Formats: sequence, C-alpha cells, structure tokens
Amino acid sequence: MSYFDAASSAPLHPVARQALLASLDEGWADPSRLYREGRRARMLLDAAREAAAEAVGCRPDELTFTSSGTRAVHSGIAGAMGGRRRIGRHLIVSAVEHSSVLHSAELFEVTEVPVDRTGAVSARSYVDALRPDTALACLQSANHEVGTVQPVAEVAAACREAGVPLLVDAAQSLGWGPVEGEWSLLTASAHKWGGPSGVGLLAVRKGVRFAPQGPADERESGRAPGFENLPAIVAAAASLRAVRAEAAQEAARLRELTARIRSRVPRLVPDVDVVGDPERRLPGIVTFSCLYVDGETLLHELDRAGFSVSSGSSCTSSTLTPSHVLKAMGVLSEGNVRVSLPFGAVSEEVDRFLEVLPAAVAAVRDKLGAPTPSAVAHEDSLVVDALGKRCPIPVIELAKVIGDVPVGGTVRVLSDDEAARLDIPAWCEMREQEYVGEEPADRGCAYVVRRIS
Repeated sequence: MSYFDAASSAPLHPVARQALLASLDEGWADPSRLYREGRRARMLLDAAREAAAEAVGCRPDELTFTSSGTRAVHSGIAGAMGGRRRIGRHLIVSAVEHSSVLHSAELFEVTEVPVDRTGAVSARSYVDALRPDTALACLQSANHEVGTVQPVAEVAAACREAGVPLLVDAAQSLGWGPVEGEWSLLTASAHKWGGPSGVGLLAVRKGVRFAPQGPADERESGRAPGFENLPAIVAAAASLRAVRAEAAQEAARLRELTARIRSRVPRLVPDVDVVGDPERRLPGIVTFSCLYVDGETLLHELDRAGFSVSSGSSCTSSTLTPSHVLKAMGVLSEGNVRVSLPFGAVSEEVDRFLEVLPAAVAAVRDKLGAPTPSAVAHEDSLVVDALGKRCPIPVIELAKVIGDVPVGGTVRVLSDDEAARLDIPAWCEMREQEYVGEEPADRGCAYVVRRIS
C-alpha cells in the first residue's frame, strides 16, 4: 500500500519513535516538582522547547506546547483577540484557511479575503481589509488542500505597518523550514511533520498583547492548561529537528516527483484540471480535478489499487458540502484528488500511481455514465432536469447535451445540489463555454450555460 496522504497526517518519523520510547522511561514525572524525577522531566521539557523554538525562529519563552494544532489555533486567536479587545473585534482571515481558523473566526466580526484561481491571496487585499477596529489578521503559510504557498512576509509587513498582529498557521510548512516575515503569532501541529499526534505549538512574540482565555492555569505560561504530555512533546521536537535536517534534499526530490504528476496526469487522463500554483507550492502536494467523476468513488478505486489519497470533494466531507478551499478558488469540487507525498516516497510508487490512475478514472466515469460526443441539433435552448441528483451528475448531464445546441445556444441545468453552484461554472472554465449565471426556479436553481465553441 502506498500512503500518499501526508498532508493529513505524516507517518511517524523514526526519530520520533525513538525519542517517544526513551522519554516514556525518563519523562513521566511532573516537571514542576523539585525532586530528582521532576528535575529530569523539566530538563527534557526545556530541551524540547529550545529545539522547537530554534526551528520556529522564536525565543524558547515565546513558545507554548498545546494538546493539538487546532487547540493552538483556538488559543492563539482567542488570546490575541482578548489582549486587543479595546481595539475592536474585527478579524481578517483568508477564504482558504484551515477550518480551525474559520471556526474560531465565527466568534468575532470577520472579513474573508478572497484568493485567485491558484489559491493565493495578495498583500493588497489584506491592506484593503484593514480597519481601525481590526484586532488580528490570520494567514496560513501554505494551503493544506492544494499546496499553494502564501505571501506571508508581504502580508506581515503590511499588518505590522498598520499595527495589527498577524497569526500564521504553519501546520503544513513548518517541517520544510521557518516562516519568513515579521509574524506575531504562529501555530503548528506535530503530526504534520512526522511527530506524534496530540502536540501543537503556539508561539507568541514578545510585545504582542495576549490574554489567555478561560480558567487560569500555572502550566505553559497559562496558555495551555493541563499536565504536559512530555513524551509526545519530546518526540515532536526531536522529529522536527530531524526532518529539518533532511528538508532541503527531500524537497528537491519530492518536487521532481510532484512535477512528474502535474505534467503527466493531463496527458494520461482527459478532462483534468491541475489546480494550485505551479511554482509557489509545497514540495510534496499536487492536486487535480477530474471532470465527470465522483470523488468518493474515485478514492475507493484508488484504494483498491493500493493508494491512499485524499480529496477536497464534497462527498468525502462529513458535512456533504463543497470544499471551502476549492469553492474560494472557483475550481471543480467533484473528482478532486490530492496527492501528498511523505518523506521517503519513491519514484517507483509515483510511476505505479500514474499507471493505475487512467483506468481508475475511466471505471468511475463508466459507472456514472460520462458523456460521449453527440451530434449537433438545432434547438437554441435546452433544459436539463437534474433535480434530486448529486454532483457530478448535473455536470455530466450538461456535458451530454451541450453539443445538441448550436453555437450561441443555451442550456439550463436545474439542480438543487449546492455543489452545482461551483462545479457548473468550473466546468465552463475548463471546457471554454460561457457561464451566464443562475436563475430562480421552483426547486433549486437554473444554471444557464451558453455554447461558444
């Protein structure tokens, strides 16, 4: 089985395993106690904090260990907003942030900054969103679904000039290197770089107003209540140092492998759109969308072929709604495949993936009745009734009949699936047809497409 979902959770690094086992014997005592076992535990905790702080690029006393990356985000946003409550309750986020950031933002007055079709924000858009009552801005260092690297340094400079702290979610990128720019707060999660799950990092620069929320606790500067999971913390810091030592060489190798996927998939599989920035991207992530494919079914096909990949498609989500990242980018939400290669992924596994992918996509399209070329008729307008049918079926039905109207003619697709609002315009972009817009209907919406080629 080839595991290609490292962006969700990376396999445990060998150094993390060794450090975890060793610290189970040495780091079980309370590090706040003054007896010998407590002092030994404190030494391990301090050493782990120094190692992690060096990797982050902050002082050890600026770094807090939390119970997860999500907890680090929640505590970081709540503490920063609490510390600047006299300024206001306005928060700026990008439209493609991790759900932990977006859920935290729901507690405040929030402005979502849009992204372009590659998933990147512009520093100008953050400047435009700043207000006198802006207390905090948030920006991920790199996107977790498509791998696009964000212009953190430029946004940080703009925020600093305005006197607004910037919180950076560095969960996906920290294993590859420190985050550039004058950020104010930073969060990360150990299981993203091969450390154990249940360890997060929260760095708060000196001078940033920060008021921890919730009941007071004496541990971790009051920012992370509860007894420290010292063995996991030690393993997280040790693995972060280890992956950083390998990062430059491994990044070059994985970039070659993902470039191979990006270039060959469109040639091997028809009607595929490779998404995300082609240059400013993380080394191991490549994402593509396949027309006329149900994402969940495709993932099952690839799983049977021996590959573990993930999808931003709506049908793989517990909420059954389109991926907010793909929606913000304006790309196809169905048939989306994210390949995220772990450290050590080999060329032979990538080549085998490229061998099995065309047959897997073809099998899914055959099951769903993907379109075949049809003769041109003379109707100027057609209506496709796809009510009650989930995407990608509305898109498939559209593709089947678009050739039945003359150039300049229109097709109205009736659909009550929310994903159609994203997927039909994305289909038009990929197939060079004109998306006219949506019209009200008795049920759902009528999505109007004009044939132009």
